[in-house]
Amino acid sequence: MDIKEIQNLIKFVAKSGASEVKLEMDDIKITIRTGSENETTFVQQMPMQAPVMQQQMPAQQAASPVQEAAAPAEDSKYITIKSPIIGTFYRKPSPDKPVFVEVGTDIKEGDVLCVIEAMKLFNEIESEISGKIVKVLVDDSSPVEFDQPLFLVDPS
Repeated sequence: MDIKEIQNLIKFVAKSGASEVKLEMDDIKITIRTGSENETTFVQQMPMQAPVMQQQMPAQQAASPVQEAAAPAEDSKYITIKSPIIGTFYRKPSPDKPVFVEVGTDIKEGDVLCVIEAMKLFNEIESEISGKIVKVLVDDSSPVEFDQPLFLVDPS
């Protein structure tokens, strides 16, 4: 079990409202407790070893370890372009070509922004709006989920 899966488990427990969850597998034992003071305690232990990781954090942080969920007020004027499918995000049409768009690129409706590969098919993701790319939210060659934010666009 990697750290990403553990973070997702913490998010799930924080959102569910459960007070305690225990998970035991072959080599890992995890207990997540949500205290009355809005804190989540996380303990991971390997058999016959001292605790590997012990961490206390507010439930808000556990619910969003990436600051993506806490969108600043300044980002509210921007439009978010989200992934229409699950797959692997690519900023270039091929490794030897330049990226489709950079921060600051003016785009118009129908411009190709990226490619998402799903089941060996490369799907071009086109812009549905006109504006300027303000931020690229996903790293090249990263897996993306359905409805995951990919770009922030300033429509003005």
